[in-house]
Amino acid sequence: MNLKVYFLQFVGVEFYIYYIEKIKIENGIFMRLLIILIITFSCYTFPQEKYIVYFKDKGINKNSILSKSSSYYAKAINNLSQKSIERRERSFISDDIVTYEDIPVIEEYVESIENAGGKIHHRLKWFNAVSVYINSDRINFIKTLPFVEKVEPVKKYIRKTEFNFIEVSNSDFNKSSFTNTLDYGFSFTQLDLSDIPAVHTRGIAGTNILIGLLDTGFDWQQHEALSNSKVIAEYDFVFNDNITRNEANDASSQHNHGTYVFSIVGGYSSGKLIGAAYDASFVLAKTEFVPTETHAEEDNYARALEWMDSIGVDITSSSLGYNEFDAGEGSYTYSDMNGNTTIVTKAAELAFQRGIIVITSAGNEGNGSWRYITAPADGFNTISVGAVNSQNQIATFSSRGPTYDNRIKPEIVTQGVSVYGATASSTNEYGYASGTSSAAPIAAGISALLLSSYPIKIDNEQVRNILIETADQSSSPDNNKGYGLSSALRALTFPVISYSNNIATLMKRFQKTNIINSSVEVFAKKSSQDLYTELSSQTVSDLFSSQLPTFQNGEVISFYFSYKDSNGVEYREPVSNHDYNFIYGTKKISATLSYTPVNFVLEQNYPNPFKIYTSLVFYSPSVENVELIVFNVIGEKIKTIYTGQSIIGKNEFIWNGKNDKGIEAASGVYYYMLCVNNDFYAKKMILVR
Repeated sequence: MNLKVYFLQFVGVEFYIYYIEKIKIENGIFMRLLIILIITFSCYTFPQEKYIVYFKDKGINKNSILSKSSSYYAKAINNLSQKSIERRERSFISDDIVTYEDIPVIEEYVESIENAGGKIHHRLKWFNAVSVYINSDRINFIKTLPFVEKVEPVKKYIRKTEFNFIEVSNSDFNKSSFTNTLDYGFSFTQLDLSDIPAVHTRGIAGTNILIGLLDTGFDWQQHEALSNSKVIAEYDFVFNDNITRNEANDASSQHNHGTYVFSIVGGYSSGKLIGAAYDASFVLAKTEFVPTETHAEEDNYARALEWMDSIGVDITSSSLGYNEFDAGEGSYTYSDMNGNTTIVTKAAELAFQRGIIVITSAGNEGNGSWRYITAPADGFNTISVGAVNSQNQIATFSSRGPTYDNRIKPEIVTQGVSVYGATASSTNEYGYASGTSSAAPIAAGISALLLSSYPIKIDNEQVRNILIETADQSSSPDNNKGYGLSSALRALTFPVISYSNNIATLMKRFQKTNIINSSVEVFAKKSSQDLYTELSSQTVSDLFSSQLPTFQNGEVISFYFSYKDSNGVEYREPVSNHDYNFIYGTKKISATLSYTPVNFVLEQNYPNPFKIYTSLVFYSPSVENVELIVFNVIGEKIKTIYTGQSIIGKNEFIWNGKNDKGIEAASGVYYYMLCVNNDFYAKKMILVR
């Protein structure tokens, strides 16, 4: 029997009549409050502010197993496109492709907020929340509702001028840069620095890849470089309509930044500008509001990522950064750049967990008082992109790492100084600008080229790993340029692994184009063995593939390639005395090129969070007796990963999420500690079952 309890509450000069209904539901009981009548006698008006209201539940316990036969699962899956489902299936280790975060918020809760006088702006299912405009005097009442977890004001980020746009007229086109297939005009330099034209020459242009861009607005329909772009959806999350170009309430400069960024990755006008992934498809989200006070709101960003996920984007790229806010908003501090504090960082990480390659600009704080990367660039899996000039020298404005918890940032750099792009509010004007905003779309383009180059889609963890492994200082990263300058050609020619029925297949392209196909050989072995096994290979176009023998999951496999060019010169990849290696059952391949640090360096585990396997890496300057141990949050030892002597350079170990007794550890936070003599190094990781 339902129990209804009626209340009459006096708030200011307004009366609210509502009841609490006790309802039995799947996995337990929760309290649902429905406001059925609001009578307003107030003659006063109060200014409306924007808040995020977080709810306590979704009608199901967060830790409950989400049954595929439940109505909750049905609601979640019905909000996803087939493309989104397929992307998740590639990336999820288990077949649980939807989680608690994907369940929509309870509509009765939303209606209750509306009935209390709130105007809903966004439903944020990943956060079980809504953003709402409401008179500030009513917030205390909202906080008393039994289904409300907490209420926070939406922060308004002060948008700084990121670049000075220098327009170039058509008369300035007195020379062009060509490859044997395309005429890049003045965009050649920024692409050539990352070897993108060399990949275009192979007929790879981002075809069938869907990229989501989050920015200020997009005036793309009229510009010659963008008017033929494959835009499959666009949405304005400021005004909640389908118009992303300037509207009546926008500043005249509103759509300038987004148009410019879009052209860098997706533009095409022969002889003038060609984008890094010009044949990709795009989803455009206007998330920033640029009036006279210039600010952007975090809830727009989070909602845009949810929307893009549901459509099925492969990649998201944002040229945004959050750290300082309007007066009274409560700015973030450097300690908040820890990968799990800000809404935008949490949203970016949730997008990555759903199989999306998440790219963002590192920020333009390098020569300012802040200096460090800004959110969401602090995310564990978010690929943050710094800026260099055409000579691969770090830009002074490019934000530096590390994160507050001492992870290397940015991950990679591309050209962000004097990058050429389209000018909004014109049909054929272009110009140069600088900022990490200019660098991020180039990285997104490289990712799209890599994704589109394989007959089967590789997943986002593979792409992230390849970008890091193939950057030009991957063996000696720092917190200025991260792992270094990204190269589309090196990424394209890094080996990739796929599995079918637990059978692993290696795929590889080579930078040289005059290879004798019949000369390609692949050699593989378990790292515990001395002898390599020669594998047969086959080729389709320039892509070579070899099927590996079946190994046990968790075994370390080493391999290399050899081949001859048309001149009879023999080559080995990687170079002599080095191998590629991976853990059988995983897809992360590493080159065993290593650097020797001055002191011991313990890296952040990857992936993090993880479900089955995670890689623990430290670098050793000398041979020392070491212990690598996993502890839980109360200090109990869970697993001894390694006890023995380190090797000089890179030391890598895999934890399968099991304790010393072989029993699977529960979901939660764990710490791994490297013990070297009397020195200790520790980092945090998250296991998600």
